[in-house]
Amino acid sequence: MGFKFEKLEIWHLSIDLSKEIYGLIKTLPDEEKFNLSSQIRRAVTSISLNIAEGSTSQTDPEQLRFLGYAHRSLMEVVACIILMKENGYLLKSIHDMLYEDCEKLSAKILAMKRAIKNRNRNNYINEESENYGFD
Repeated sequence: MGFKFEKLEIWHLSIDLSKEIYGLIKTLPDEEKFNLSSQIRRAVTSISLNIAEGSTSQTDPEQLRFLGYAHRSLMEVVACIILMKENGYLLKSIHDMLYEDCEKLSAKILAMKRAIKNRNRNNYINEESENYGFD
């Protein structure tokens, strides 16, 4: 893996979530193809793209900004998943699994943001070995 973002666990988790959502989109009824499916597709794609773009940032504030965008896109995905469940497009068991995956990714994005904010206090953080507060 040659790019910095490819070493980040949060990027890999976002890719896994994208695969799950893309599979789910195929099951939506035709009337949702241009509304809910389009919205969730853009949101889930935005997560990994913002993580990747932020990893090449020159400053901590820039990286924090892109992680913030990724987290906001994740919240859009969560809202779409809830809408799907409420409209009967999603079984509760699938909703619960996706919701749990989103909670995990959210916690890890926020932990990475905290680690970056604390970087100046610690003087150095090694992204390859740092677990951002998680095992």
